[in-house]
Amino acid sequence: MEAIIKKNPVLLAVCGKGGVGKTSISAVVIRILAEKTDKRILAIDADPAVGLATALGFRGERSVNDIRNDLIGRIEKGESENRQALLAAIDYEVLAALEERDNVAFLAIGRPEREGCYCKVNAMLRDIIESVARNFDYVVIDGEAGIEQVNRRVLATVTHLLLVSDASAKGLKVIETIGTVAGLAVHYEKAGLLLNRIRGEAEKNRLSLPPAIPLIGWIPEDDGIRDADIAGMNLMEIPPCPAIEAARVTITGFVD
Repeated sequence: MEAIIKKNPVLLAVCGKGGVGKTSISAVVIRILAEKTDKRILAIDADPAVGLATALGFRGERSVNDIRNDLIGRIEKGESENRQALLAAIDYEVLAALEERDNVAFLAIGRPEREGCYCKVNAMLRDIIESVARNFDYVVIDGEAGIEQVNRRVLATVTHLLLVSDASAKGLKVIETIGTVAGLAVHYEKAGLLLNRIRGEAEKNRLSLPPAIPLIGWIPEDDGIRDADIAGMNLMEIPPCPAIEAARVTITGFVD
């Protein structure tokens, strides 16, 4: 990777109940941001379902958790390295795990950590991810349901919290819970609710939305996105469709 002046990027975490379309939304957000060809985007897959690579057309062959497990194996074998050498080795491994295409880079976090307390290893990896992130203008994290996992495994803070739900009461309840936890424990600049797979304005108006989370927009049910999901297609390359156009208006206003 070429040397770049460190930046203060927009750090956007996408969270919500499983099955509401977080990964598709994350991929569409990255697609929209990547249209700014003078900007660099880092896509981080922090969901154990590991679907963002497919949605973006990356391989996702080596994850941060693979690096972590290799490092723990070396420690458990008693291989001694000073902290500086260890940091340099991990930094190299994380950079080597990045996949890049045009102005988008991809990094997979991988499955949750195996049992055992390796807090120093976790902290070093998170510090390195934060350092790598500052080489980019936008960082988009496809997260687990709650923001606390993103903070623990990826970045200590985010600037933008994008909460995604479909029309289900369960999905909206999860958003309300995330909003409460995030409001108490997470530092962020902006938070917003994005409704996904909505069948028109009338359906949106019938929903009981969490009062503490501002609604920033809604994405219509769209066969183009649905068919791409079923086929495992790359959402970076599918033709424009109503869902992408609706997301473009919402996301542009949210991050700018």
